[in-house]
Amino acid sequence: MNIAVISRGESLYSTRSLINAGTAHGHVMEVLDPAYCNLAIENNQPILRFNDEIVDDLHAIIPRIGASNTYFGASLVRHFEQLNVFSVASSKGILLSRDKWACFQILVKAGIPVPDTLLGITANLEFLLENFKTYPIIIKILEGTHGQGVILSESYQNALSTIESLKTANVPFLLQEYIEESKGADIRAIVLDNKIVAAMKRQSKEGDFRSNLHRGGSAKTIKLSFEEEQIAIKTAKALGLKFCGVDILQSHRGPLVLEVNSTPGLEGIETTTGINIAKKIIGFIERNK
Repeated sequence: MNIAVISRGESLYSTRSLINAGTAHGHVMEVLDPAYCNLAIENNQPILRFNDEIVDDLHAIIPRIGASNTYFGASLVRHFEQLNVFSVASSKGILLSRDKWACFQILVKAGIPVPDTLLGITANLEFLLENFKTYPIIIKILEGTHGQGVILSESYQNALSTIESLKTANVPFLLQEYIEESKGADIRAIVLDNKIVAAMKRQSKEGDFRSNLHRGGSAKTIKLSFEEEQIAIKTAKALGLKFCGVDILQSHRGPLVLEVNSTPGLEGIETTTGINIAKKIIGFIERNK
């Protein structure tokens, strides 16, 4: 098959891992940089060009869409979908997972537990904060990745100053309860084709509350409980994602879904677990195309 990885960087770990896995399976692999893709509708048909060349020979794509390129990236994936090219991640799933509030709305509808969260779009900011009886609390911008745009506010006054600044800058945000008992750790579960294929527990570095490996956190392999497995799989199904990373907090009231990544990085999970996720993704394409 002809398979393209949609990625801005051919040298990135995840991109290289996918290219190597596909090549090892005998597929023709290439990298398409979204910056050089042009989308059009001509004669009532979707047309996609890479530079000046029409792309019409692909069987499948593997989106690696960065958070800063969500709108165009999802639009590019949707264009491929209209061309009947198989995609590992759907355009709808990418958009839903990137909007933290929309994601939580979908998950709650599906009965999936999440931390108590408020949408920060209101004129009465003090009213928002009155919903939280204890501090610290978490403030998040609606779109962010690798722990960016996530703030721990230790007090009411600190939280009020932060959300006033976000409101002035017209930055949509969420307020969320802080799960103290998680102690700066979370679980990243990789779901592929309605199965858990790998999982790790991430721990924040000293002095930080964010467990992201990009921020200096550490990781180790973990065996998920039955409840954690079912919640991760149910989360992927609710968002229409056949491949994703589901981040879970371990709380006193059970596992809580913190976030969903529709194009999760492979370096941390492959290095930590020793599992070749890229190879499994190629196998998933082969079974479904």
